Amino acid sequence: MDRTRAVVVGGGIGGLTAAVALRRRGWAVTVLERADALTPVGAALSVTPNAQRALDVVGLGDQVRDLSAWQGDGGLRTPGGRWLSRTNSRAATERFGGPVVLLHRATLVDILTSALPPDAVRTGVDGALRDPGGPDRAAVVGTPDGDIEADLVIGADGVRSGVRGVLFPGHPGPRHSGLTTWRVVVPSPDRPFAPHETWGRGALWGSQPLKDGRVYAYAMAPAPEGDRAPDGEKAELLRRFGDWHHPVPGIIAAAYDDGVLRYDVHHMVVPLPAHHAGRVALLGDAAHAMLPTLGQGGNQAVEDAVVLAHHVGHAGDGTDLAAGLAAYTEARLPRTSALVQRSARTGRMTSLRNPVAVAARNTLIAAVSLLGPGVPLRGFADVAEWRPPQRPYAAQKRSGA
Repeated sequence: MDRTRAVVVGGGIGGLTAAVALRRRGWAVTVLERADALTPVGAALSVTPNAQRALDVVGLGDQVRDLSAWQGDGGLRTPGGRWLSRTNSRAATERFGGPVVLLHRATLVDILTSALPPDAVRTGVDGALRDPGGPDRAAVVGTPDGDIEADLVIGADGVRSGVRGVLFPGHPGPRHSGLTTWRVVVPSPDRPFAPHETWGRGALWGSQPLKDGRVYAYAMAPAPEGDRAPDGEKAELLRRFGDWHHPVPGIIAAAYDDGVLRYDVHHMVVPLPAHHAGRVALLGDAAHAMLPTLGQGGNQAVEDAVVLAHHVGHAGDGTDLAAGLAAYTEARLPRTSALVQRSARTGRMTSLRNPVAVAARNTLIAAVSLLGPGVPLRGFADVAEWRPPQRPYAAQKRSGA
């Protein structure tokens, strides 16, 4: 069977990156997105150097950097405003070979879709895996307009992945972490501020400037699954964070209630046995949903996409698909499973409520920061210094790198 056709179920960042990467390798790709438009979940995304290198592979890294805000000097604070640690953006750029950049998720989706032909993405189509296929038969994806046979199917359909349920029906899937997140994008306040993440008792807040003059802010705190504020999520943010340091109260005040995005956080406590079965591969949250505490959910999906394209090879080049998918699992399962666990550990640190435990945590963070900027960076090195197996197409412009 000629391996030329791929179907991607899910039009998020990971699925679109996979479509772009496979097209670079000669595959005819169709993306099926159940929503009526490619409206990304969330507000903004920090693209760390590891994911930027993956985007370089598909020729889009420079465009992402050009349209992003480069993360400046900031750090970690207490709700009263005291700095626990300070970040040095130049030191991070030198250590990791590139900056951390921030852009709106919609901007990244636009960049990715612009690299695909107009007819490659079909919105308003709920694709369901009917048959994962095998060595001598194609995989089958059902749609309201009929079945589609494919040489390769990619399940990029998120935390509640239907594709994953077909491949691994006995797996428990992601579990609720006990945490909820809020995200908002608002105009920048009149009084300037440094980028920061603030850890309180059982809650955190982050504020990061975007390149277009707006601010991306996010918050996380324990809450029951499905819980929602009866008077709106803006009111809930005011209750929880309204007395925190500048610019937190001003950011909340500038938000419209319907502009506050709230999501329960689920993560893959039990790793999948593999990230593939038959002619189907899983990526992103469908394969390894994780807490956002390391900022790696979307970044790992981008990594997945380029590694998958590398291992399945160029369309029609004779690469054994089964071997390529097995190599993909071998490359991605250990790394992503470890990051799921690390993200959970960090989440437990941010969720501490006991005053003694919080004081001990803050003292430790402050003590480590006194050892110099290089020490905290070591803990993130194995994440940010990752390199893809392919050479990049892009020029990889990185000012200050």
